[in-house]
Amino acid sequence: MTTASPQSPDVGPPEAAAAPDGKTPQAAATAKLALIVASGATFLAVLDTTIVNIAFSDLRADFPDASLSQLTWVITAYTVVFAALLAVAGRTADIIGRKKLFLWSTVLFTLASALSGLAVGVPMLVGARALQGVAAAGMIPSALGLVLQHTPAARRQVALGVWGAVGSMAAAVGPSLGGLLVDAWGWRSVFLINLPVGLAIVLVAAKLAGDPASGRRLPDPVGTVALALGIGGIVFGVTQGTEWGWGSGRVIGLLIGGAVLLAAALLTSRRHPAPAIEWDLWRSRSFAATNVASLLFGAAMYAYLLSTLLFLNAVWGYSELKAGLAVTPGAFAAAVGATVVGRRVSPQHQWVAVAGGSALFGASCAAMYLLLDTERQYLALWLPIGVLAGLGIGAALTAISNAATASLQPQRFASGSGLLMTTRQVGGALGIAVLAAILQRHNALDDQGYLQVFLACAIGSAAAVAVAPTIRSRATEQPQPAPQ
Repeated sequence: MTTASPQSPDVGPPEAAAAPDGKTPQAAATAKLALIVASGATFLAVLDTTIVNIAFSDLRADFPDASLSQLTWVITAYTVVFAALLAVAGRTADIIGRKKLFLWSTVLFTLASALSGLAVGVPMLVGARALQGVAAAGMIPSALGLVLQHTPAARRQVALGVWGAVGSMAAAVGPSLGGLLVDAWGWRSVFLINLPVGLAIVLVAAKLAGDPASGRRLPDPVGTVALALGIGGIVFGVTQGTEWGWGSGRVIGLLIGGAVLLAAALLTSRRHPAPAIEWDLWRSRSFAATNVASLLFGAAMYAYLLSTLLFLNAVWGYSELKAGLAVTPGAFAAAVGATVVGRRVSPQHQWVAVAGGSALFGASCAAMYLLLDTERQYLALWLPIGVLAGLGIGAALTAISNAATASLQPQRFASGSGLLMTTRQVGGALGIAVLAAILQRHNALDDQGYLQVFLACAIGSAAAVAVAPTIRSRATEQPQPAPQ
């Protein structure tokens, strides 16, 4: 696969560019380098969605005058901005160049991490976290676009397996890593740890051959703003629903306003020559189905990841650090599941892996609902169930990404990836909202609320299993060409 045009000033060695099969040493080294920097950036971006949860008690000690609702903005500011801009960033990466957006975003993420770690008050910390969300939204789709651009078609599925394994591990290992950092150096360390890693990623990524601008027009600015605000409004409304009350004017206004803006973005995109949302991507049955599966599975997975920590801490009395370490085996199992799917499952059978991974994860959640109670049984119950759940998470997430990528043309890798991750983040917000609504009806130390969350996760996974067969593409289905 050619990584850059001959006219590009940042082009790699001629022999590497002339090797579409990626078999020359130069092409293989370039593909490996792209995977390393993309995996590192993805690990940082995903890690920062979960690592801060464990630092809450330390944050409250440093900022005693801040209310709990104010401190939750440290998490909300990142997740809402991240979800709102993913689709926009993916489209932008395909137009201006994936390497360019990736480098800018990684530099911004590193600077925002430094500001977060040096924050002298909650408003500064929340603002820096929002800036991190902007940068993370640019990093993720452009990182995946770089991997797919520099990796020959025959090796893309394996590369996606590795990339998926890293993302799965980051989401699950965040609590344990965060617990270790906070226990040793305090909450600022969970942000400052990003600085050396971010700088290293920038230095390595600068060596990659650049992809030239596509020549396509930048998307409709009005539709783009409406899309970002619409997704952000819906995610924010869902996130705050339990705290503010689902019947409150603020929540209803956010949900309705977000839906109206999203509908406006969709309608304008149907007529605009450079639309904010590329409708033709959805004409691929496989791509559309993977997004539905991503939404459903994302809701179940994010609710599970948070509820397991809360259960161990509140019901079994584990410390934050011990709870984080207790869920770590599941993180490594997720990496194994992702790698196996990436290496062993053919493109034609990714839908089977989506169904199988979702079913395994759902069965694990059902087992937790049926078997767990207030009695501590880590080795007998929690550990084996958690490992199986991790295997299911890694397998399902990687298969969903593989299936979506197979339906995209190379020049639209970042656009499609951004949309896919947007649906996962929206699903995650819905899952956390369901978790909060269930737990609000129970005592914080009561195991029944958490068990009902596990049951809800099992139901969400079952829905993803039901969608999986529709991912299977017809042999005649072809990816849609990119608009001019």
